[in-house]
Amino acid sequence: MNGATLQTGPVLAVVLAALVAVGALAVWLGRLGPGWAVATAAGRAIVQLGAVSLLITAVLRSGWLTGLFVLLMFTVAAVTSARRVGLPLRRAPWIAVPLAGGVLPVLALVLGSGVVPLEPIAVVPIAGIVIGGAMSATSQAARRALDELATRHGEYEAALALGFLPRAAALEICRPSAGQALIPALDQTRTVGLVTLPGAYVGVLLGGASPVQAGVTQVLVLIGLLAAEAIAVLVAVQLVAAGLVDRG
Repeated sequence: MNGATLQTGPVLAVVLAALVAVGALAVWLGRLGPGWAVATAAGRAIVQLGAVSLLITAVLRSGWLTGLFVLLMFTVAAVTSARRVGLPLRRAPWIAVPLAGGVLPVLALVLGSGVVPLEPIAVVPIAGIVIGGAMSATSQAARRALDELATRHGEYEAALALGFLPRAAALEICRPSAGQALIPALDQTRTVGLVTLPGAYVGVLLGGASPVQAGVTQVLVLIGLLAAEAIAVLVAVQLVAAGLVDRG
């Protein structure tokens, strides 16, 4: 580090390569999946962040470009979530509903209240964090709900035989497991400052703000994420139970 700035150069490249190698080796040795997936993900991150870093300067100069960039982030998140859940093309648009349900109220509240300034430099990172969290929660909740309905189909049929309506029967089966998608967000919020200092805190601190300002920012981000993910999981489970989010 040079002051509060990350030191770039050959040493950073070597460190990044070593971290990728360690992650890939762990996946390969543990037979957790293909080791190359770690390298591919790391490579994509480098290319994508490099491109965004070049693009972001122009984006942050215009409110319209900022809005389009946020819309692009949302679209990519919806496509990624649909692929992760394994939805056919005709069902894919439905996965955007829980994403929007989680993202829109949170952004409307934090931006509309003025807590976060309605400036491109503030809108892009907060929108990216909230969209990313809602995407992960939606993917996990929908996958778990669909998997549970598939493996416990007999119980679903039994509930129907007892007089449950299809949606209510599906909720009885899939809701508890889908709710586990909130565990990471809950654990991160409960243990912040004790186990880890998340990215928003560190970023604001490195940007020159006081520890108190960094802490306030991180609390806002964590609670906003928790709200967005809770709504996204709720809507995703309801759509699965209604048969609108379905792999068939």
